[in-house]
Parts: sequence; C-alpha cells; structure tokens
Amino acid sequence: MAEKVLIVDDQFGIRILLNEVLQREGYDTFQAANGMQALEIVEQHSPDLVLLDMKIPGMDGIEILKRLKQKDEEIRVIIMTAHGELDMIQEAMNLGALTHFAKPFDIDDIRVAVKKYIKAD
Repeated sequence: MAEKVLIVDDQFGIRILLNEVLQREGYDTFQAANGMQALEIVEQHSPDLVLLDMKIPGMDGIEILKRLKQKDEEIRVIIMTAHGELDMIQEAMNLGALTHFAKPFDIDDIRVAVKKYIKAD
C-alpha cells in the first residue's frame, strides 16, 4: 500500500506541481486549499506526511499544525513558507514540524525530504 501525502496550499499551481511529482514517486496524494479541508482529509485518510504552507487565508499554518497535532500527535509535517518569517518557522518547529522549505523551493529537495521523513521512525 502506497504512503499517503497531504498537500496543503492555497496556491493551485503549487498543489498541482507537488501532486504530480509525488504521484510519480508512487505516493497516494491528497490536496487541500485551506485548513478545514486539510483537517477533513486527515480525519478520513490518515496521511503519513503533510506538506503544509504557512500562509493560508482563514486558518493560518500554525493553527492548522496545532489542530493536526491535536488529532494525531505523531503526524509528520513539513512546512513551506513564501516568507522568511523566522518566528513562524520557529513556532512550527516547536510544535513538531520536521523541517521547512522557503518558496520558491527546489522540487527535488522536497522530493528527497518527503522520502526521508515519510519512512523515518
């Protein structure tokens, strides 16, 4: 059974790019444009890893991360941010995020990180 990756980003182009790349790697992928969709997908599909954008209208990445961790303390999350907001990155890491990527990111770096962290125990 393929590992499941949830991509949470309000930017359609980024979701599509990550979706295509990760599907080619053999992962089952899910996409969410906002926090409520992300939480529903986690509830229904229990993804192995979440790629989470920090700047999402409505519920921001920190709030989404907190709620994900409430649902599943062990859920693995990699954060993405378009801005070098060190305080937000630090808070996300304190909440249990595994690593972070600044946009624009190198897609190969994300691919390698997903492979690394989805298997990490």
